Amino acid sequence: MATKFLGTALAAKKRSEMDRNLDRSFIWLTRIFALAIAATLLWIALQVTIAAWPAMQKFGINFLVASNWNPVNNDYGVLPAIYGTLMSSLIGLILAVPIGVGTAILLSEDFLPSKLRLVLVFLVELLAAIPSVVYGVWGIFVLIPILTNLGKWLHHYLGWLPIFSSSPTGPGMLPAGIILAIMTLPIITAISRDALISVPSSLRQAALGIGATRWETIFQVIIPAAFSGIVGAVMLALGRAMGETMAVTMLIGNANNINISLLAPSNTISSLLANQFAEASGLQVSALMYAALVLFILTLIVNILAEFIVTRIQRL
Repeated sequence: MATKFLGTALAAKKRSEMDRNLDRSFIWLTRIFALAIAATLLWIALQVTIAAWPAMQKFGINFLVASNWNPVNNDYGVLPAIYGTLMSSLIGLILAVPIGVGTAILLSEDFLPSKLRLVLVFLVELLAAIPSVVYGVWGIFVLIPILTNLGKWLHHYLGWLPIFSSSPTGPGMLPAGIILAIMTLPIITAISRDALISVPSSLRQAALGIGATRWETIFQVIIPAAFSGIVGAVMLALGRAMGETMAVTMLIGNANNINISLLAPSNTISSLLANQFAEASGLQVSALMYAALVLFILTLIVNILAEFIVTRIQRL
């Protein structure tokens, strides 16, 4: 009997040592993966910086505030592309955030039958799977004709406003912003829905128990509890919008100038790279890599800001 007990104890000790070794191995494996991701990010940043160094030496900080882009004279400035990147992304978020959060509320609460909710969730997630070039083609043949007619009306009656001061010519800032709103909508909706669903049901029951209406519970309890997740979804969508290339390139007009009007053509850093990199040579390649580094830094700032905002909100 004692021998059997001793054998069982030794087997348990052996299993426990094996479990500890497996735990240590798993921890070190995840550390290696995390370090590999960081190393890859630093490697990409280093390679882009090295390629951009000749342009950085020649143009310096003036590259960020200059508006010329003339490969013939090797005179480059990325300010119009920065403006177009930020403005198109902002338009996309202004349109996508209320629709996305509202859709997330609709899909997370019991406003619809469960089968219909599942269908709508599938359709929203399907939007994220559509290739960007398909969005671009749809924008050219469907969205731009509609917005051109709408833009003529806006310019005719509201042309005294700076944002409608130019006559629409087809591609422009507004079509690009709307297509970005459609492309970021599934990100905002899916992540916001997950954040709303993860709110403990006890909070809902407590709010209803003290006499709050359904809408008071949603706006005063559930949304504040899930606000950090919603903010994270918005910031992630902003990063996605800033880096979008093909659809925006097809719709924004690729005009390297700054125009406050939403109906005028514009440009983004991604579009600039997509249009010119194939035929670039010499200093132009370095200038394009400098622009890519600027986009890299802007995206990094957005992600750092998102992490900071989410952390601060979670502490409140």
